[in-house]
Amino acid sequence: MDDLVASYREKNVILFVGAGVSKNLGLPSWSELIDHIAVELDYDPEIYKSFGNDLALAEYYRVKTGNIGPLRSWMDTNWHSSDVDLQGSEIHKLIAHSKFPMVYTTNYDRWLEKSYELYGKKYTKIAGVSDIAKIKDGVTQVIKFHGDFDNDETIVLDESSYYERLEFETPLDIKLRSDVLGKSVLFIGYSLTDVNLRFLFYKLAKLWKSNNGGGVQPRSYVFTHRPNPIQETILDQWGIKMLTSKESDPQKALLEFLKKFQ
Repeated sequence: MDDLVASYREKNVILFVGAGVSKNLGLPSWSELIDHIAVELDYDPEIYKSFGNDLALAEYYRVKTGNIGPLRSWMDTNWHSSDVDLQGSEIHKLIAHSKFPMVYTTNYDRWLEKSYELYGKKYTKIAGVSDIAKIKDGVTQVIKFHGDFDNDETIVLDESSYYERLEFETPLDIKLRSDVLGKSVLFIGYSLTDVNLRFLFYKLAKLWKSNNGGGVQPRSYVFTHRPNPIQETILDQWGIKMLTSKESDPQKALLEFLKKFQ
């Protein structure tokens, strides 16, 4: 932990934010999204869920309707309900007040950006290749790695778009590859069972081995509130250290963890 905080003080840590952070705001879950898709397609939600995993079920929606526009619109409305209390989220406040030079997120919602605005912090949102030209020295970059509600084409939601992302060759992938070569990455708000996250871990480790020219790979980290010795061993081979908490509540655990970066 001391090494991570020291790297952070030197602005050598990239924050990677997952759905667990948005869950802190009470946003709809993936399960609720799939329920909505089922109803839109005239299926019983429980029966629909038995036909495949979430990505395949979202893919079926796109194939049957022709595009994800209506679904994206529904998500945008429901993910940004007026009932959401951003000021009440200490986790978002701590992120906004932190000094991470880059904040990558796989979340579609705008609450990270809104938290920077709420607390008067400058940031540059990057959701596509055209946004890269907007980067300014000293201004936090918020990189929407799985897309942004402002542009349907950027959203990584269904099976095909995930497979394209796993090829690791899009402009944002190339930017990530460049960014991580000299910095550590800290993952928060992720489930260790997320295959897409695990593939990202693997790709980053492979990237380092093929491009570091014999240098030492910066240690990266994933925070989870529960110890897991099996996952700890697997992640360690990819240069990723697991950080855990004694706090049983995942939101409280993350809150206490983020206070170390103030």
